[in-house]
Amino acid sequence: MNWSSIFQQAISQAFGLNSMVFAMATIGLNVHFGYTGLLNFGHIGFVAMGGYGLGMAITTFGLNPYLGLLVGIVYALLFALILGVPTLRLRGDYLAIVTIAASEVFRIVVRSTTLAPWTGGNTGITAFAGPFYELNPFTERLYSFGPFFYTGPNLFLITIGWPLVILVTLGVWQLMRSPWGRVVKAIREDEDAARALGKNAYWYKLQSLMLGGGIGGLAGILLAIGNSTVQPDYFVPVQTFFLWAALILGGVGRIWSPIVGSMLFWALLTMTDGVMRGLQSTGAIPSWLMDGPQVGQVRFMLVGLGLAILMVYRPQGIFGSREEMMLDAR
Repeated sequence: MNWSSIFQQAISQAFGLNSMVFAMATIGLNVHFGYTGLLNFGHIGFVAMGGYGLGMAITTFGLNPYLGLLVGIVYALLFALILGVPTLRLRGDYLAIVTIAASEVFRIVVRSTTLAPWTGGNTGITAFAGPFYELNPFTERLYSFGPFFYTGPNLFLITIGWPLVILVTLGVWQLMRSPWGRVVKAIREDEDAARALGKNAYWYKLQSLMLGGGIGGLAGILLAIGNSTVQPDYFVPVQTFFLWAALILGGVGRIWSPIVGSMLFWALLTMTDGVMRGLQSTGAIPSWLMDGPQVGQVRFMLVGLGLAILMVYRPQGIFGSREEMMLDAR
């Protein structure tokens, strides 16, 4: 088994495109749950809005590609507004059910044949990322920097995306230190007490939902450009739970936890996959017990088992606070 190659791939994935997109999306989820206490189980819907907003703006409406970036964020903000106005009076499991249902409704609608001329149906939207990659200075097919190796297009997006993730993180950090941030954290701790102090909890929760949704939409834009396509079947509910796993791994309600959690999540997935395939190639795992396609499923089972153990012994995650996790049902 080539342990050097396994660790190299894991480290590359920790700083790669998927980890970067997850970090951005998880920042938005952290705003929702970590700071405001909104149990959002449909966060992938905001990511989908950002990707579809960009793709439709360019391919369907023929807008300037850079204006399409703004359209993607506006799509996510409008989705948050439309979703939040009738539902944010709900708490706990009821809000979780509504958000996951709304995300699935959107996915099913955009993949329908009726809207195929606008959304591409079940094949999605392609051929819209070219104008962005015209600015790509990395023309070689593959680049290697010590343990890191990336294709030219991925390296281009990574060099833009990770600084953007840091900027958004710092912006959220400053916002949560402001009077607005103190109010939303008070709502998370005890919404009734915040109301008793004269705060309009509903309005603050709506603002938080739109802020986190807009950040999720930005993650969808990065994902769409990175993959050069927007496919409806990527935005399934399980992706939301992967984001939750990354958030819980890093620690809920901490400013750097989305970044660290996303990097660890993808590093663990990659390392587990590499170890399983290495054991299979050496015959330690016989083919009758597990074949190649099954390795991809087993790695999620193993990572899920590890997260379950983490929740037993350290439910607050790596950087989280146990007190902040002990909240009443919302």
